[in-house]
Amino acid sequence: MAKSKATAFFCKECGYESSKWMGQCPACKAWNSFVEAPAAGKGALPGKGGAVARESAEPCTLDQVPAERETRISTGFGELDNVLGGGLVPASLLLVGGDPGIGKSTLLLQVCRNLAADGRSVLYISGEESLRQIRLRANRIGTITGNLRFLCETNLDTVAHVLEKYRPEVVVIDSIQTMYREDASGAPGSVGQVRESTNVLLQLAKGLGITIFIVGHVTKEGTVAGPRMLEHMVDTVLYFEGERSASYRILRGVKNRFGSTNEIGVFEMAEEGLREVKNPSEFLLSGRPEGASGSVVACAMEGTRPILLEIQALVCRTNFGMPRRTAAGTDYNRVNLLMAVLEKRLGLRLSECDAYVNIAGGMRISEPSLDLGIVTALVSSYQDRPVDDSLLVFGEVGLSGEVRAVSMAEQRVAEAVKLGFETCVLPQSNRAAMKKDYPVRLIGVRNVQEAMAVLEGNAGRKGGAADGKV
Repeated sequence: MAKSKATAFFCKECGYESSKWMGQCPACKAWNSFVEAPAAGKGALPGKGGAVARESAEPCTLDQVPAERETRISTGFGELDNVLGGGLVPASLLLVGGDPGIGKSTLLLQVCRNLAADGRSVLYISGEESLRQIRLRANRIGTITGNLRFLCETNLDTVAHVLEKYRPEVVVIDSIQTMYREDASGAPGSVGQVRESTNVLLQLAKGLGITIFIVGHVTKEGTVAGPRMLEHMVDTVLYFEGERSASYRILRGVKNRFGSTNEIGVFEMAEEGLREVKNPSEFLLSGRPEGASGSVVACAMEGTRPILLEIQALVCRTNFGMPRRTAAGTDYNRVNLLMAVLEKRLGLRLSECDAYVNIAGGMRISEPSLDLGIVTALVSSYQDRPVDDSLLVFGEVGLSGEVRAVSMAEQRVAEAVKLGFETCVLPQSNRAAMKKDYPVRLIGVRNVQEAMAVLEGNAGRKGGAADGKV
């Protein structure tokens, strides 16, 4: 009687392997993350048992490696190129994750169309849609020209044979959870199959010099489904974010071996597909109410890009014994901290009020530079005093009420000038460090008391020279 194949337990988060099930992973400390999968067989050592010995493999020094600058491939989307650090790097493996229906397949199909129109050979492999369904989706984004081929296949061995035969420059795999290998155990989408499939694609990308996009499903926590080691294997990890009810989408780089991970790309979902948003600040501020209390414009940094956004606050008397606090788009605990600072340093009786804070447009920002904007919006709503529509604020607020300096202050002011703001309230230390003159009234503040003096009337004054302090 044949002996059954041994099984092992793998952590879905980090890939840690154990011979028995464990409640908590000893490597990443995640709870209930172990799943059962067949253990990998112990193959023959290189050079024995039929394995091919690679006698030609020789180590080398860095001086022997060509030092030419790597040529990047433009995707046709400036926003995507910016997130990737300048474009696609040949022979790289990229993972794109996001919620179902967010637009991952649409984005990659448009990228394939742009690359094919630029003379590149592209192959789009789908394991979730038929060729007819792909054509119906392609008709929506426009005419496709050039060397763009489509294949519906889930057998990774067949996919590898096609890649070796046609040698395309760019390949899209949609999605990795549908791919399977016949010699690997487990159903498609299981830990073992995803790990083995990604490993094969990694070898194909490096060996054949092909740039491969793989689409990954996400869990309810918002992370890519499958073992955590999947993100360690690839060169770049991109997350496509956004609310389904909103038209905009944000592409965020979580890992990038060839560029920064602080950049974002903003897209808008239109009838003909995804469209780039060149100026996210103008897009996020559209529809802002005029002369309304509790509304103020602040500036946050996403990588090297300044983004102006509207912070809304609503403070009203509570009808319950315990006041309610709600924060949408920012850190809830940070809002509670700032309200405690206002109650202690300004004497506002916020403990008797419900407070609601919202970042308009659905953006989620946790940068400390929004502290002064949140404080200003809360006080404006509490006093029912509108903030001047031409006023911009940014700065970090400490527990003693001081306004601390933030990074890239000059880029934030330059963005305010570009969008026509007339007054900018910023930390005094940032104001003192500025050497360039801007056509905007700059007001440096040292603490929240000085910032609230601006709210009480100084910000409404038009014109005048730049001030050092209130």
